[in-house]
Amino acid sequence: MALNTNKDLKKYYSISEVAEQFNVAESLLRFWEQEFPQLKPHKAGRNIRQYTKEDIKMVQIIYNLVKVRGLKLAAARKLLNKNKEGTVNVAEAIDKLKNIRSELVTLRENLGIISSDDE
Repeated sequence: MALNTNKDLKKYYSISEVAEQFNVAESLLRFWEQEFPQLKPHKAGRNIRQYTKEDIKMVQIIYNLVKVRGLKLAAARKLLNKNKEGTVNVAEAIDKLKNIRSELVTLRENLGIISSDDE
């Protein structure tokens, strides 16, 4: 039986995989765990962190608040404590808009190739 390497089927992700996904240092993720009680990845033997998809969503929300929107840690923590659902909805909307923008850029590039071929 062959090993299925499809990442959508993974239950846990290592801290290095999550750090690479967000282009941040592993130490920053560990720091955020201390600063944001909502971020609690599972710890296996020898304190090896295992992030679930829900943990990764929380990292994305924190990343958007701190790195994208530029909020200070205290403000981001307060916002998450006060209105987690609204913050999650905003983060999801931003993510969807980024995906739409990426698709539109790809379409524009493809149309540019098509129109230059017609000339």
